[in-house]
Amino acid sequence: MRQDWEPEDLIEVWTLLEDDMKKVRNKSGATRLGFALLLKFFEVEARFPEAAREVPAAAVEYVAQQVKVPAEAWAAYGWQGDRIKRDRKEIRAAYGFRAITEEDQERLAGWLAAELCPVEPSGTVRRVIFPVVGGEKTLKALAAEAAANEARCKARVRTVLRRPTRRTGDGCSRRC
Repeated sequence: MRQDWEPEDLIEVWTLLEDDMKKVRNKSGATRLGFALLLKFFEVEARFPEAAREVPAAAVEYVAQQVKVPAEAWAAYGWQGDRIKRDRKEIRAAYGFRAITEEDQERLAGWLAAELCPVEPSGTVRRVIFPVVGGEKTLKALAAEAAANEARCKARVRTVLRRPTRRTGDGCSRRC
């Protein structure tokens, strides 16, 4: 996420709307600010930040004013443990997302093998799929494997998708 924001962009993207405010009302202190920042970050990026420093400082200040919590409280928001897991779960639910399941991985593996492996990747595939599978080299290897044997390609895709992520530690990564 970009770190420099013009005031008008900050207002447009990081303003908490009425529905957003309803979601933060039952929270206080660092949890209130952390939840609000995760909520808006997820709205923009469709993922959670990997670390506090990924959230723009100007956004922290602006959102802190809206939720009436000092911006310094952001440093106290817990990045480990049950609180952030519950916050992420609540935010995913609010936007109609959920953690990826093995069934989802199977369906994605089948789709990748049938639709993407046989063709040269470009555009959205490079921006969205490469980070999930580990880059162009991995996807090209999957494509070559698919050309030789579709069943083996599906198995390889499932293996790649099941690798543990270093992202959030709660079963959610950039794929959520």
